[in-house]
Amino acid sequence: MTTTELPVIAAVDGSWRSYEALEWAARDAVRRGLALTIVHVRPLNRRISQEAQQREAEELLAESVGRVAQVAPTLHTSTLAPLDFPAAALTALSEHASLLVLGSRGLGGFRSLLIGSNSLTTASMAKCPVVVVHSGRADEEGAEAAQTFSDIVAGVAADESSEAVLDFAFEAATTRPGARLRIVHGWTMFSSMLSGGPVFDRDAAAGAAERTLAELTAGRPEKYPQVEVVQEPVHGSASHTLVTASATAALTVIGRRKGGEELGFGLSPVAQTTLTHALGPVAVVPC
Repeated sequence: MTTTELPVIAAVDGSWRSYEALEWAARDAVRRGLALTIVHVRPLNRRISQEAQQREAEELLAESVGRVAQVAPTLHTSTLAPLDFPAAALTALSEHASLLVLGSRGLGGFRSLLIGSNSLTTASMAKCPVVVVHSGRADEEGAEAAQTFSDIVAGVAADESSEAVLDFAFEAATTRPGARLRIVHGWTMFSSMLSGGPVFDRDAAAGAAERTLAELTAGRPEKYPQVEVVQEPVHGSASHTLVTASATAALTVIGRRKGGEELGFGLSPVAQTTLTHALGPVAVVPC
């Protein structure tokens, strides 16, 4: 089975945030022409019989299937209910998914946190792209909201890690007719000097950032002529720009380093800040 045939996986735990993520996943699966697998993971509780735990899981999944039927009645849906630690199970399942969709926090989340530990850990470790759906955007598919939440925003760095981010962002834009792709690249005088750029010449550094964006996106506008592209070199904090943009974006796309998971370095400071404070759905793409 190729990557384009693998299902979208949505994790649910009975919280309203996970149901928002489920509806988002269902609509995205329809857009991509993929099946949807709904997963409910819970650690084994030895104080409750395994049969009772399985029965509760099946009831929750049945309710989830019913919710999907309301927003995507023709979507092919399946379910899974492993007994395991959520982040571990979802990371394992990500090897067999084209996309993994999670709510920002589950039932065990602290009110003071904008993103739960399971969501953050899974986004840092998964083998496929992960979308974390921050709450409050369940109605984004409505007619008025569709006009507001139309942009796809991609944050890119001046290296090869941006290839996967741009591939994902362009593909996401093609599934949303009329979507505009905003490609954001943050730069500072310090980062310009580190890359061999001009010293204390702001105009020259800004020009170098524009050239970097042009090089990163070279060839893609021709490959995706239906996608309107806006290149945004940003002086200063890229994470601030991405978090602000996420409030009105259909999706914000950021990258994650491959190979850094074991050391806890899967998310860069920009990626972690964006994922933690975003105001809309964020896709984390292994790079």
